[in-house]
Amino acid sequence: MYDDILVPTDGSEAVDRALDHAIRLATNHDATVHALYVVDQRIAAANSGDLHDEVVADLESQGEDAVSAVAEAAAEAGLDAETHVAHGTPDTEIVAYAEENGIDVIVMSPEGKSPRERIRSLGSVSDRVADDASVPVFLIK
Repeated sequence: MYDDILVPTDGSEAVDRALDHAIRLATNHDATVHALYVVDQRIAAANSGDLHDEVVADLESQGEDAVSAVAEAAAEAGLDAETHVAHGTPDTEIVAYAEENGIDVIVMSPEGKSPRERIRSLGSVSDRVADDASVPVFLIK
């Protein structure tokens, strides 16, 4: 039923709860776990020049660490994992990745709005993913 499970990650503790669920689900279905981190271009664009490059490099480094943590958890459970760091708007990139990679289900936490979203009250990334995705989205509190 589920061959490919996407776990979007921002590296926060909230992702750990979603990852636990995704690992159990993947184990039950012998599925591949996909870890995705999105470098939020809105944050990068708010900075200019050398600062922009530093911010992007820092976010990419955080992203590599975050997807590696998901892949390590999958490997410890005996599962295959794929990792990807994308650039763009998180909800858009998550939905696009799911469509482009044949993802069967997305497992994520509804917590952890970005600083910009908190300021502008744009709603959470998970809300927008749940609204826009063409596959089931499990929101793990």
